[in-house]
Amino acid sequence: MIDKSRSKKVYGGFEKAPNRAFLKAMGLTDEDIDAKPLVGIAAAWNEAGPCNIHTLGLANVAKEGVREAGGTPRIFTTPVVIDGIAMGSEGMKYSLVSREVIADTVELTVNAHGYDGFVAIGGCDKTLPGLMMAMGRLNIPSVVMYGGTTLPGNYMGKPIAIGDVYEAVGAYSAGKIGLNDLRLMEDHAIPGPGTCGGLYTANTMGLMSEALGLALPGSASPPAVDAEKVKYAKETGKALLHVMELGLKPRDILTFEAFENAISVLMASGGSTNAVLHLLAIAYEAGVKLSLDDFERVGRRVPEIVNMKPGGEYVMADLHKVGGAPLLMKKLLDAGLLHGDAITVTGKTVKQNLDEFKIPPVDHSYIVKDVKNPLYPEGGIKILKGNLAPEGAVIKVSASKVTFHRGPAKVFNSEEEAFNAVINRKIKEGDVVVIRYEGPKGGPGMREMLAVTSAIVGQGLGEKVALITDGRFSGATRGMMVGHVAPEAMVGGPIALLKDGDEITIDAKEGKLMVNLSEEEMKSRLKEWSSPKPRYERGLLAKYASLVASASMGAVLIPH
Repeated sequence: MIDKSRSKKVYGGFEKAPNRAFLKAMGLTDEDIDAKPLVGIAAAWNEAGPCNIHTLGLANVAKEGVREAGGTPRIFTTPVVIDGIAMGSEGMKYSLVSREVIADTVELTVNAHGYDGFVAIGGCDKTLPGLMMAMGRLNIPSVVMYGGTTLPGNYMGKPIAIGDVYEAVGAYSAGKIGLNDLRLMEDHAIPGPGTCGGLYTANTMGLMSEALGLALPGSASPPAVDAEKVKYAKETGKALLHVMELGLKPRDILTFEAFENAISVLMASGGSTNAVLHLLAIAYEAGVKLSLDDFERVGRRVPEIVNMKPGGEYVMADLHKVGGAPLLMKKLLDAGLLHGDAITVTGKTVKQNLDEFKIPPVDHSYIVKDVKNPLYPEGGIKILKGNLAPEGAVIKVSASKVTFHRGPAKVFNSEEEAFNAVINRKIKEGDVVVIRYEGPKGGPGMREMLAVTSAIVGQGLGEKVALITDGRFSGATRGMMVGHVAPEAMVGGPIALLKDGDEITIDAKEGKLMVNLSEEEMKSRLKEWSSPKPRYERGLLAKYASLVASASMGAVLIPH
């Protein structure tokens, strides 16, 4: 029997007649209110970009599924920041902030209106993490669905994704392509609704939703325009009522083993470094102790087997054709690299789901390799530590052909300073670009650096220059780029003490991030250092900066 205790507190009894009157004004009946569970359908939606333009339509389909299964659904929306549009501007400071706002919005709406459960549908980068954080925080029956990828773009007969356009900006600045070529890519990179096509952050988090067990098997990979996505939306609505009948809650699913499964899928896929931040945050909300050390431990035993952009050749739509997340997870399960007994929103285990899922009988070796014949012997993401990052830093090793770099620092105190230096050809072969005061507190908001990294790669310096930052990278980033350096500069982390010319060593194989300075010299510099004045003294960014924790903790907000 479905637990309606939450909605009864808000709508039950004679004294709640005024409350029910508001629902009846929208056409709901006594049966809708009293006999059926009232559930929310959270759609991360706006018209800012194509990533979420279709999620409201999917929410209406999920609404049909809820109704058919015996529930009373109520749609609501959460904010969205389109990272690709905010990129390279002050607007990007709001991207990571939006993750927390989305989680807060779901909490606010669901609790204020006494919903008994909810469906969550999101697309662009921070929407799925925010929705899954809300699931862990509220711990009431809920199911999430990823809105889906866009299809590949087309440039001169070749498939492209948005990351190619960012790199084309760098190529144009270096005189390698003409303005007409850049415009052609701009016009044809994104052919319609859905998130960025490669295995960037949005598609990575889609995979994570299945790996964690919070989404229906196979639901992540269908493109936004595929009829299968519509079918999954309806089934997700129905699945919520099934979850409610079972009394299954997110924290029953979000065990430590579920997070190990997600990390295994992340490492095997070569997904976005942002997933490290987001999995830590989801774990925090679910009360699970997860650390950067867990990522490094799992990454050492799980090989990368997926050939997708930015490090590889293919996009999410290609992965869908051969079986999506279930194909990848089945290979990992068969190799003993997944916890098959972890429970999921179907009420069944990971192994039971994968045994029932029908993998298309097609050749998939071009995009998903076998565990015994991997693209890389270890996971695609490495955690680096050293006297420059005592708490840790993150690098996607599979997106770079170089695993070791030593060179002089060129230090910048903002993304804009660094971008101008790159565009004006002031970065030379061998340099280590340092971008600081862009961390969770310092930015604030920990901006992604896709404009800078893509310009470096586009100029042909991707394997000749390294970059380190206390900010973040887009999932589309490739090259020797180290992010999430912690502690960040704003709180006096070692990255704040660097000067031009300091020799920095990045050793991805050994997991080291070092500066060639003695401990005495670093202590001396720290005595001379003082924290700069916060960039914002009021408004959302100021509030965020006052509460946000280290990137090594997932940049979650901790009240104090």
